[in-house]
Amino acid sequence: MPAVGYRKPLPISDPASLEDLELPIPAPGPRDLLVRVEAVSVNPVDTKVRAGNDPGGRPKVLGWDAAGVVVEVGGDVTLFQPGDEVYYAGSIARSGTDARFHTVDERIVGHKPGSLSFADAAALPLTTITAWETLFDRFRLDAGSTGTLLVMAGAGGVGSMVIQLARALTGVTVIATASRPESQQWARDMGAHEVVDHHDLVRNVRAVAPGGVDYIFSPITGGAIEAYAEILRPGGQITAIDEPEGLELLPLKEKSITFHWELMFTRSLFETDDMIAQHDLLERVRDLVDEGKVRTTATTTLGPVDAASLRRAHEMVESGRMIGKVVVAGF
Repeated sequence: MPAVGYRKPLPISDPASLEDLELPIPAPGPRDLLVRVEAVSVNPVDTKVRAGNDPGGRPKVLGWDAAGVVVEVGGDVTLFQPGDEVYYAGSIARSGTDARFHTVDERIVGHKPGSLSFADAAALPLTTITAWETLFDRFRLDAGSTGTLLVMAGAGGVGSMVIQLARALTGVTVIATASRPESQQWARDMGAHEVVDHHDLVRNVRAVAPGGVDYIFSPITGGAIEAYAEILRPGGQITAIDEPEGLELLPLKEKSITFHWELMFTRSLFETDDMIAQHDLLERVRDLVDEGKVRTTATTTLGPVDAASLRRAHEMVESGRMIGKVVVAGF
């Protein structure tokens, strides 16, 4: 089967940074689906792994987000059958989705929204799971929750989904950060009540929320803790998804602020008892999409799924200027 991978960490400008490969079609395990991949999307984790993980010359296939069709199921599978259209984010412990065929545990897979193309569906899973777990597992929000949520990088892939899910399923007021006119408009289109520039964050947030905020979603946390401590109300909460070196949390103590980590791969990496929660949430979001309450965040679609297209997608993600998600579709 055709696939795309890398053999050693290289700048994305190097033609060898991602290579076209021919690999055997994988065999599904007992709880696995064998999926014919129709579209993938690229996330910051793809670029981080490519740049920082050396496979020692052996081809490593990247990619986590995917949408496709089930072609075979393992003997213990109960949730899906061949012919089902699916979307999912895979496991960081297994080979990636940048391949024509891919195996994935059924417990982290959802049925694709019927109203979306494969390309539009492939934009959603990883960011959706991250956003859902942030709001409902870390902050423990629900339909009756109020207060104010600050979404940093509101035009990014995860930020876009945090905004949408918070608006669809909670009663919180959503403030998003974005600095360019086009990213500010995107955050508003996602449902943010207010959009502020992240430069001079404290002043700009105070202008729209004089009493402070209750929750902060933080994809870029390094150097921000003191500002967060100032704008959060006592007892507030932060959920971070990045991994800044030397992070100092002491400024949060005075207000008894809670700091959470969120990694959407935790459940699949450790095969936790509640691993099927990711299937359940993807099913719920499928319904929200088909009901018109949540929209795809795909903004750019490239193709086909080959090394050249994926190098371009990695370049776009690494630029730090992406609005929404970049998708690569078709073999």
